[in-house]
Amino acid sequence: MKTIEFKQLDETLYYEKLANGLDVYILPKKGFSKTFVTFTTKYGSVDRTFVPIGETESVTVPDGIAHFLEHKMFEKEDGDVFQKFSEYGASANAFTSFTRTAYLFSSTDHIYKSTETLLNFVQEPYFTEATVNKEKGIIGQEITMYDDQPDWRLYFGTIENMYHQHPVKIDIAGTIESIDGITADHLYTCYNTFYHPSNMLLFVIGAVDPEEMMTFIRENQGKKEFSEPTPIQRFFDKEPTEVAIKERTLNMDVQKPKVYVGLKAKETNLSGRDMLKHELAVQIALEIIFGRTSKFYEHVYEVGLIDETYAFDFTLEKGFGFAMIGSDSTEPNQLAQAILAELAKYEGDAKFESADLERIKRKKIGFFLRALNSIEFIANQFTRYSFNDMNLFDVVPVLEELTTDDLHKAFASIQGESQQTIFKILPTKQAAQ
Repeated sequence: MKTIEFKQLDETLYYEKLANGLDVYILPKKGFSKTFVTFTTKYGSVDRTFVPIGETESVTVPDGIAHFLEHKMFEKEDGDVFQKFSEYGASANAFTSFTRTAYLFSSTDHIYKSTETLLNFVQEPYFTEATVNKEKGIIGQEITMYDDQPDWRLYFGTIENMYHQHPVKIDIAGTIESIDGITADHLYTCYNTFYHPSNMLLFVIGAVDPEEMMTFIRENQGKKEFSEPTPIQRFFDKEPTEVAIKERTLNMDVQKPKVYVGLKAKETNLSGRDMLKHELAVQIALEIIFGRTSKFYEHVYEVGLIDETYAFDFTLEKGFGFAMIGSDSTEPNQLAQAILAELAKYEGDAKFESADLERIKRKKIGFFLRALNSIEFIANQFTRYSFNDMNLFDVVPVLEELTTDDLHKAFASIQGESQQTIFKILPTKQAAQ
């Protein structure tokens, strides 16, 4: 077992790669009574075309299958796994994103029993055609529910505008039509390919003894048999830099119009410290231009173009990336044009000011240090960073070394008219206008 010291943050991380390929990280936190454990596979909704383990030809599985598989993992022949966690006083959950599926629990007692339950249920799949068909109705209702949520439709509508081919444009849960085609064989194919320990990461944080916990995990995994690790072959169609749709409108039952401006990223093949630096630089640039202390925010707020829903964000993963800026607005067209006009000011030779950079740096470092008091934040973020060969605890030193040139270079990757799109949701009554 290796120890990794982060002296600036006064943290010691314990790490071991087990014989079966599983990466295990343990971060003891003094003074905490709760423990949080995540067991995550590097498999999400975008992984729809791949070569199944033990085969040579690629397959394309139905959309939404990663999320469907997450749901089915909790149901076993002898009952529901949630019941076992509740018996130990643990709160369990799971989620599927574009790039990963995580299973987790938090508890203040019976930590080893809960950890054993987590490891065992994720590593013991049980699917039948009967239980799969039953789940289709449940997930179908979930899809319908999200289809009726304007903010969700705004988010995915903006992504759909940006992407021609990449499966990030497809809702994580899929569609009612796509999940109807899922079979138990599909689930086993995806499980056997992506749920091998060598494609997974276990992260334990909280009131634990690292030596005892690592020994417990090592012994649990040592009792199980797994095939030899093999590299997973995933396939994605070539994606153009320009957006697929420049502007689109959806009418829904909303009181006030909603609008997002989407910016499609060019730099999507980064990893490690380069990716971390690029991501932080874009985030700071967006904060300088569109943050609540910016001149832009002050102006659009004073003239009534935005309300409390105003937000901006940047997402970056291997193979795709995008920024979104927008708000509910009585004048969605004016707001979209104001955002685009503000972006245009930073094209070409325009530079960010050092004073602005230092101010936002301090703000982000402060926010990050406060967030380290949340074991849930650390566990969820650490895994996402690790899957991209980044280290969560490098955030502060990388922030400290950023320059205005770094900001300008990084921000240029989401600039350009061909990378911009507008997506609006208008009240249904405006459809005929």
